[in-house]
Amino acid sequence: MNIHNILIAGEYQEEFETYFPNMEQKEFRFLPVEAITDHDLDWADAYVGFKPCANFQLSKVKWVHSFNAGVNNFLDIEGWKENHVLLTRTICSFGERISEYCLSYLLTNLQYHRQFQKQQQQKKWIQKTPKLLKDVTIVIFGTGAIGQEVAKTFIHFGSTVIGVSESGKQKEYFHKIIPINSVSSIIGEADWIISTLPLTQHTKQLFNEELFSQMKSVGFINVGRGATVDEKALINALDSGNIHTAILDVVEREPLPKDSTLWLRKDVTITPHISAVTELNEAILCFSQTLHAIESNQPLSNSVDFDKGY
Repeated sequence: MNIHNILIAGEYQEEFETYFPNMEQKEFRFLPVEAITDHDLDWADAYVGFKPCANFQLSKVKWVHSFNAGVNNFLDIEGWKENHVLLTRTICSFGERISEYCLSYLLTNLQYHRQFQKQQQQKKWIQKTPKLLKDVTIVIFGTGAIGQEVAKTFIHFGSTVIGVSESGKQKEYFHKIIPINSVSSIIGEADWIISTLPLTQHTKQLFNEELFSQMKSVGFINVGRGATVDEKALINALDSGNIHTAILDVVEREPLPKDSTLWLRKDVTITPHISAVTELNEAILCFSQTLHAIESNQPLSNSVDFDKGY
């Protein structure tokens, strides 16, 4: 694929110069996403950015590179296969960041941080023995690059780590991986459930009343996509005790509406989609590496499978 004219949806020229010191070898055009015109798209071989412009048309470009790991906003546009357009996504330190996010909340729970903080405020000296990660069974939904990195972190501490994926294909760092259609066979073993799932037609509201009803007083962390969870079903699961704690970095509507009952629940922690914030420099480096791979006819580890949706 010959890529010469590159349209960047954002005024990032200074940052790009670090990775493309000889920028004259390519033609770059840096524009705010709202300022991109049909003429700019006609000119471009490649479109690069966090989101498509309002007038985006697949028929005008050969390649789209998303600065995000998730590509739902691009996949909402129809016609990728018909127009033979390549879509790639950013893969960088997301797995590491999400792993540390999840680890922090499990330790907060297992070490009784909140309870001891409350006791300190009450000037009470009451001992309670913290739990160990080696005694915890963690079920991770999604066994891609991010899920594997999360599994790697917890298996290091001796946790039992079970993966759930569409295929059930075995991968490193998991004690075992089961296909999604067999999840009922292991869901009752979980102490904690972590979802790293992307949003696809198969994962939309996957966490529903039926699935939550099979859980037995588990902790639930969602660092994937908010729409994979039926929030009414989640609230019912919290009320019934099927879930004792929910850590939500993503929700169905972002920002979470002010009238949502999730805000004020003591058994819910809300964070504003920060478990894997895209660092622009990392995103540009990933783009640079992807461009080199395309021009060298090398395999791409970050190309999007349109059938899977990621």
